[in-house]
Amino acid sequence: MIYALTGTIRKLPLPNIGVDIAGVTYLTSVPHPVWDAMTDGEQSTLVVFTFVREDRLELFGFRTPDERSLFTELLNISGIGPKIALELCSIPMTMLRRAAETDDSASLTAIKGIGRKTAEKLLVDLKSLFEKHPEWTSKSADNTQERSASFDVDAIAALSSLGYDQHTILGALKRLPTTLKKTEERVAAALRSL
Repeated sequence: MIYALTGTIRKLPLPNIGVDIAGVTYLTSVPHPVWDAMTDGEQSTLVVFTFVREDRLELFGFRTPDERSLFTELLNISGIGPKIALELCSIPMTMLRRAAETDDSASLTAIKGIGRKTAEKLLVDLKSLFEKHPEWTSKSADNTQERSASFDVDAIAALSSLGYDQHTILGALKRLPTTLKKTEERVAAALRSL
């Protein structure tokens, strides 16, 4: 099993990046925030999870072991495959925890492939995961404030209901000025940019 990849980053269409190591490029799928943070040609290390199926081998890359742990725990939930788990990992852990604590299934149904029933079951599973791993959110709480505008779950749900995919939504919200505090303002500004 591969624990981490260190090499030169090649940005590919979202959610993929290539990691060049000694002349071999490893195709790696990453969460949206990781993809955004990467620069073509930079040297970087990704903690990876190797997903093996009958017909393929896939690599999923993360910034920290905790992010990879969340991904692997999500894969253990019935009905959650690697694509949905990767989408869930694009949402900061503190936001996922808040959704679980407040039974906010709407923020989860904004993700393509998650319906109402799956979201309700997922909330229960997320609650137990965050109780089992309290360190996940304590470590990531520091940078959540600065990123909260781009991960406004109500804005994501509103834009998703209009037919936009999560990657487009997150990109639009990330580009918004930090002076926009209300969800309505963020949605209106995001719609103007889409």
